[in-house]
Amino acid sequence: MAMVMVVVLSPQAYCKQHPSAMEFIPSLVQSIRFPEDVIFCGTRIPLEDPQVKAMLEKEILLALWNRPQVILWMKRAARFFPHIQQILAQEQVPDDLKYVPVIESALRPHARSSANAVGYWQILKDTGQRYGLRIDTQVDERRNIFKSTRAACLYLKKLFDEFDSFFLALAAYNMGEHGLAVEIDIQQTSNYFELYLPLETQQYVYKIIAAKLILENPAKYGFDLEPVDLYPVFTFSQLNFSSDKQLPLVLIAKAAGISFKTLKIMNPEIRGYYLSPGRASLLVPKGSEKDFKPRFADMYEQWQSRTHKKFHIVKSGESLISIAKHYDMSLAALLRLNNISLKKVIHPGDRLVVK
Repeated sequence: MAMVMVVVLSPQAYCKQHPSAMEFIPSLVQSIRFPEDVIFCGTRIPLEDPQVKAMLEKEILLALWNRPQVILWMKRAARFFPHIQQILAQEQVPDDLKYVPVIESALRPHARSSANAVGYWQILKDTGQRYGLRIDTQVDERRNIFKSTRAACLYLKKLFDEFDSFFLALAAYNMGEHGLAVEIDIQQTSNYFELYLPLETQQYVYKIIAAKLILENPAKYGFDLEPVDLYPVFTFSQLNFSSDKQLPLVLIAKAAGISFKTLKIMNPEIRGYYLSPGRASLLVPKGSEKDFKPRFADMYEQWQSRTHKKFHIVKSGESLISIAKHYDMSLAALLRLNNISLKKVIHPGDRLVVK
């Protein structure tokens, strides 16, 4: 039997044996040298302060340590940045704020923090509702890239008006405006770089700056993605609905000639299996809107003709499980028919759709 010996080389040893590889593996030390001023939101970062420089170096190195994550940042940024930048420009806030959702959620709609902040911008429920987002059991607009970006802009503008600094506005976005105001009052300074803040908040702003530096000049940090490697810009057509009853999403998907999964991915703010009554809009792939209305009208008529809803009035002592069992249906089917979750609390007198 032939013997096979495997030798594992460090990157340094590999580069010594293969000098050409050096151009593909940039030095980490080189990555934290700043030959030019670092500007964020129109303000120069005071890198002559050793503590400031150390914090930024740390966040750059930590980001570069997780190279797969940076690649995903780049790919998703290509998909969503054009839309985010357009809204930032409309709201007249610095373009650099587009890096906030990169750090907050890695540009993922379903991201959720331990504090129950949700969506691309990681917005808390109360904050989102204060800035016009619908957040309930059927819709969570924190997962909508357009509406959540608009709400985040309004909130950051309010914070900027309060603190007169986008660095402080971002700190307040992370730790809360009241907590930041208390720290400013106690420490008697409103210079962000002189404030001693909770470690997470200190790291937060530097993480955003690090993301900007890397994504603005990826080649410097060893990321050589071609246009074909990036996700395409998010393009869509919009379907508008006005209905006095909830509509099955699967019916809409079929009428648009797409899968239920595609419809859910393009509209992550829609929770469950139905579009709630009232006015609503859904995004679909470009071209799917063609002849949608007549197809949907035919399918809707067929669906209505075969849908004969039966209702159950909840009685004292009943549970979702016992009701499902009574009608010989699965609990999942009962939840789906009523567009509710298992956490839903039912009360005597409530009306549930059953088979």
